[in-house]
Amino acid sequence: MSTGPATDRVRVRRAPGRAVYDEQAVHDILDAGMVCHLGYVVDGQPYVVPTLYGRDGRRLVLHGSSASRALLTGSTLPVCVTVTHLDGLILARSLFNHSANYRSVVVIGQAKVVGEQRDKEAALRVLTEHLVPGRWEEARTPTDKELRATAVLQLDLAECSAKVRTGPPNDDEDDLRLDVWAGEVPIELVARRPVADPGLTPGIGVPASIARWVPGIERHEGRR
Repeated sequence: MSTGPATDRVRVRRAPGRAVYDEQAVHDILDAGMVCHLGYVVDGQPYVVPTLYGRDGRRLVLHGSSASRALLTGSTLPVCVTVTHLDGLILARSLFNHSANYRSVVVIGQAKVVGEQRDKEAALRVLTEHLVPGRWEEARTPTDKELRATAVLQLDLAECSAKVRTGPPNDDEDDLRLDVWAGEVPIELVARRPVADPGLTPGIGVPASIARWVPGIERHEGRR
């Protein structure tokens, strides 16, 4: 367990009291997410793109396309990856002290392009199981052609940090007497009842990997 940042590049400078460098806490934030933002520079132009990810121990697996400009630059790529959960809007008595409760992670490092088909398939399994545990065994696995059309990056979690805010508004003492409502509006990501593909073969029920998300749905065995 780390008590400080691995490098100065990931040290939290603004509101350092919200910094989290504990490895397990960082992993927990990553495990709770599905979408990250991948930042990189090509020919002096910065790009930030959203993409799906999964965690494989002490590294991230990032999904991409083989046609991506980021992945045409070589076998490794300097990147910055961020993951953020918005947990609530903080409404203070003053507009200046409005804020948000959140959990976030920043990862910096050299992302590696996964080239071998076997390694790529293993990485995609990690990503799939991160998003929907159990789905890999329910659906058809990728063909060689599909694997060639898919790009996968791996990024070590050696250089990362988290930042977390919780709790009520931090109003100035003079503002506490104002007749203005203050508090938190909690926000969470919720899975709704699944909607079947209109072309689904009659009799195929919701598989266990999806049914676990929504209470009360009858579980059936998935078909390959």
